[in-house]
Amino acid sequence: MVRKLFIGLLMLALIFTAAGTGLYTDTADARPQHAQGKAHNVILLIPDGFSAAYATNYRLYKGEPTLFDQMLVGMMQTSSADNAVTDSAAAGTAMATGVKTNNGMLGMTPDGKVLKTILEAAKEQGKSTGLVATSTITHATPAAFAAKVESRGQEADIAPQLLNKVDVLLGGGKQFFLPESEGGKQKEGNLLEEAQANGYQLIENRDELLAAQGKKLLGLFADGPMAAELDRDETREPSLAEMTRAAIEVLKQNKKGFFLMVEGSQIDWAGHAHDAAWAMKDTEAFELAVKEAVEFAQQDGRTLVIVASDHDTGGMSVGGYDEYNSNVEILHNVTATGQFLAAQIDEQGNNIRQVLGEYANLELTDEEVERIQQAENRTMAINTIISERAYVGWSSTAHTGVDVPVYAYGAGADLFRGWMDNTELPHRIAQAMKIEFKQE
Repeated sequence: MVRKLFIGLLMLALIFTAAGTGLYTDTADARPQHAQGKAHNVILLIPDGFSAAYATNYRLYKGEPTLFDQMLVGMMQTSSADNAVTDSAAAGTAMATGVKTNNGMLGMTPDGKVLKTILEAAKEQGKSTGLVATSTITHATPAAFAAKVESRGQEADIAPQLLNKVDVLLGGGKQFFLPESEGGKQKEGNLLEEAQANGYQLIENRDELLAAQGKKLLGLFADGPMAAELDRDETREPSLAEMTRAAIEVLKQNKKGFFLMVEGSQIDWAGHAHDAAWAMKDTEAFELAVKEAVEFAQQDGRTLVIVASDHDTGGMSVGGYDEYNSNVEILHNVTATGQFLAAQIDEQGNNIRQVLGEYANLELTDEEVERIQQAENRTMAINTIISERAYVGWSSTAHTGVDVPVYAYGAGADLFRGWMDNTELPHRIAQAMKIEFKQE
């Protein structure tokens, strides 16, 4: 009896140990993580605008536990220097530099002092570096890891700051690298030509990315931001997972290791628009990118993978509209963003039922048709109706100040357990890499 009790307790201990330090990319294939030890490589993935409510709705949408569920280690505060509700520039700066700044500022303190980023610290150690995003690559979050500007809107000023400091750049924003004479935003010079002269392989579509073999990549897949995942099939653009895999393949060639930041940019944009289907589809695309990172970490054994949002967007809820209910699974029937749907509707709104039936499998009521016809913003009206049908609530079209979940896997993952402020993130990354990181 004593022996059986001992064996039973031992099995429970092993189960709880696996739950605390394990990660399962497939529930049928459980493999424990290596939570301690030096991180030779770091992959930081940022689902912009993501919160616990997104995580819960996505689990319901997927119909089973997610990769995020297996990696959860803590929570993070997101406030900026001048507001309890941050924007992406200030949040990205805190996550990259360990210092809070005002909303809208990138890579510098509120009084204009330039800050070192964790990407730059990794570069000083001889590591390769990469930035991947589905926004323009000069957008607030990726820019926060390598650029210093007073305003996030200075994307033409951000672009030249990324070259040579970052070995792999994949995303949208080609216009910010081209001169005005060619329809771009650069007042002088062609940054694509400069990049090529400095050893970057230039890439413009999915096929070129999949065939890439260079040691430095500049992939710009759209003049502005890349397409939403719901609409990506209409383009020649790669997925976020494909960009992540390509970046890892290039960066891992450096024997000294690498630092890579990957942003699922448009989860945030979906939240601003109250587009629940877009939010879930881009979260799905982001999870596939995380899977690429984790599978590499499992094979490599010296890689730390961190997933941490910069802030919540939209105040999403699980259930809503005075109902104890959730119907998130209907979002699988929505095959395009609300913006795309609104663009298919004629000026008088005579084809509203046809468009929503074709692209969202919805039979609208007369009242719903009238709401869309009379709306000043038809995109928001469509998204609101779809959210109501799915019982996904929203409290804001802006950001909120709630804490966000932190997920980690691999070498040094234990350092991210518990609650932290966003300024602690780069210091814990530096601790995992065992490199010095401090502001001068």
